[in-house]
Amino acid sequence: MTPVRPVLLLVALALLVAGCAAPARGEEQGAPPPTPSAAAPAPPSPAAPPSPELPRGGRTIFPQHRVVAFYGTAGTDALGVLGEGTPDAAGARLEEAAAPFATPGRSVLPAMELIATVANATPGPDGDYSTEIALDEARTYLDAARARRQLLVLDVQPGTSDFLTAARTWEPLLREPDVGLALDPEWRMAPGEVPGEVIGGVSAAEVNEVATWLSGIVREGDLPQKLFVLHQFTPSMITEPERLATPPGLAVVQHIDGFGAPENKRGKYAELQRPGQLHPGFKLFYDEDTPTLTPAETLALSPPPDLVTYQ
Repeated sequence: MTPVRPVLLLVALALLVAGCAAPARGEEQGAPPPTPSAAAPAPPSPAAPPSPELPRGGRTIFPQHRVVAFYGTAGTDALGVLGEGTPDAAGARLEEAAAPFATPGRSVLPAMELIATVANATPGPDGDYSTEIALDEARTYLDAARARRQLLVLDVQPGTSDFLTAARTWEPLLREPDVGLALDPEWRMAPGEVPGEVIGGVSAAEVNEVATWLSGIVREGDLPQKLFVLHQFTPSMITEPERLATPPGLAVVQHIDGFGAPENKRGKYAELQRPGQLHPGFKLFYDEDTPTLTPAETLALSPPPDLVTYQ
């Protein structure tokens, strides 16, 4: 007879092993899926660069500042005080001339008004009776202006070209936050006219084309307000001035020129100004005015000019 006890012992051991393994298998099949770990937070976006400001702070020129400028072109004093000596020397002298124009609540913002496109009495290579100074020369004045936190204003005398064509030449500099534009209609010639022989003129429509283009540059570059200067000393130099636009991003100045005795200059200022539409500007001549108005006399004009230029 075969012993029963060892066989039963073996069966019991087998059942015990099977019973221990089954729950483990069941736990595997019925266990919930592992909980995914939380996603790591995204890194913070880099801060947007600050919008560029004017050389002495802020994004608008008026009424925070009164602009005082030196006028002229590179390499010669024949067209104004800005061309006397080096750009650095002109910048230092400008600081001294501008200081007396500060008034309570209104700081001075000096500017170099550089004639970048110069009208000529001869047709020149392009046949348009105007010549551009070298871009490197203009940049030298921009560097000198920046060294003293001043503005640069590029003045355009287009000859027989139109103002927009002439201004586009200077687009690389006009895309800078501290560079403005001035149009000089005295030197905007009709076909067949020669600079210096007649006084030129421009329509408000042509000026508005330039203003719209320049306003677009300000918008595209998120630039601070630009000075946009219109020179004038006779009523006919700008036709239909009531139609002059003032697009966003531009401080449009009607700069009333003309030299002579103080009473004549005051009369011209009163005759031509367009208060409520354009910012008033006024020019002082060191050599041609008889005599040159002092800063106090200039500020006594009604209204006081927002832009004063020395030539």
